[in-house]
Amino acid sequence: MMQFIVVFRILGVLLMVFSLTFLPPWLVGWMMGDADLVPFETSFFIAFVLGGLLWLPLRHYRRELKLRDGLLIVVSFWVTLGLMGALPIFLQPDLHLSFSQSVFESVSGITTTGSTVLVGLDDLPRSLLFYRQQLQWLGGLGIIVLVVAFMPLLGVGGMQLYKTEISGPMKDNRLSGRISETAKALWIVYAGLTFLCAILYKLEGMDWFDAVGHAFSTISTGGFSTHDDSLGYFHSFPVELTAEIFMVLGATPMALHYLAMRHGSIRAYGKSSEFKFFILLLSLLFVFIALAILVARPDSEWVWGVRWGLFTLVSMMTTTGFTLTDHTPWPAFLPVLVLATALIGGCAGSTAGGLKTVRMLLLTRQGVNELRKLVHPHAEFVVKLSGRAISPTVISAVWAFFAAYVFIFVLVFFAMMVTGLDVVSALGAAIATLTSVGPGLGSVAGNFANASAATLWVGTISMILGRLEIFTVLVLFLPMFWRR
Repeated sequence: MMQFIVVFRILGVLLMVFSLTFLPPWLVGWMMGDADLVPFETSFFIAFVLGGLLWLPLRHYRRELKLRDGLLIVVSFWVTLGLMGALPIFLQPDLHLSFSQSVFESVSGITTTGSTVLVGLDDLPRSLLFYRQQLQWLGGLGIIVLVVAFMPLLGVGGMQLYKTEISGPMKDNRLSGRISETAKALWIVYAGLTFLCAILYKLEGMDWFDAVGHAFSTISTGGFSTHDDSLGYFHSFPVELTAEIFMVLGATPMALHYLAMRHGSIRAYGKSSEFKFFILLLSLLFVFIALAILVARPDSEWVWGVRWGLFTLVSMMTTTGFTLTDHTPWPAFLPVLVLATALIGGCAGSTAGGLKTVRMLLLTRQGVNELRKLVHPHAEFVVKLSGRAISPTVISAVWAFFAAYVFIFVLVFFAMMVTGLDVVSALGAAIATLTSVGPGLGSVAGNFANASAATLWVGTISMILGRLEIFTVLVLFLPMFWRR
């Protein structure tokens, strides 16, 4: 039976916690001389009061969360988060954005997609720029996981929320006996990597505002920037290299980083079949791209083309979406190929989007086993991952997710065409929003500033579906979900 009182109480808690995220941008804007900070003050007041009105009357009600409660809370909160997060953007006096554009920008930030409707970033208020970067950082590992980690005294049921928000086919892996301790460990690692990335960016020439802002969007594999030219604004190879390293770290399971730090050894990475498969795919694709550019551009521009190709490949496959300003001519198929790598995405339990490499690895190994059965029909072959046998139930779930992902992708693609986009732009928009990569193709290659309201709403729904891995949302449409 659905416990709506518990759902409303926890939604109230989450909204009050989220309202606090409007304060750091306000402080940054105040310190850096922004003329108008009323949008953040108003947003804080609305979110905190609304959360309080939900929580206060129900604060003494305690019941254990069921799986269905957790699913409804997570989906409801992400929808509410997109709407509330849009307030400081919509209320900006000089932007004149529509409600549809504001919600799209907000959802793009919190889902770490990186698609944007804004242009002229260099001239925007610092508070708003910081807010966009912060949104991506909070959405990277998940604000609900943050609440589970650091606020158990608020009575938020941990396990069901954690399992619902964390990505990947296997959600029961813990780093410690208590789920709150696992969530806390992941967030400490996440914050530590962000701090290290910001320090390196600062040493490489960024000011503190840009260094922190880009560290937020690099580790979260979000891709928002404080400049229209993205990382190309800095014209710095060390910045590019640092970004590539930390984008890969962001697309790696945070649990692996924790294990490596705890044991003081990199052996944890070597024992992970998924991580090795991810690096292998990146390496093979890079070699292919380098050879293609060499054939197409055998002159002195080849070196720059390969450097640009590596950055773009890492940016797209990790679903970050950073770009460089120089558009070195590529063979026509390469931009599509590189963008398509976002469909694979990063590792499960990371901040990256896409199908996740663990699913691709399991499907590949299951496919090989099916070929073996053609030779030995009566043999039993087991799919293994990191030395452990994977149950047929998990394999079945992976196939089901793959089928659902393809179906939703095709649906979004055609929906984008119905809203008026041409075939290439619709394909790019579907990949950009569902995989959380950000940049698309055609008319949405740079931004969605000129997209229609219908396109933006299709993209908003697609981003939420991609961030919550489809089934979390689709299950709410089953009649049996609402029955006692």
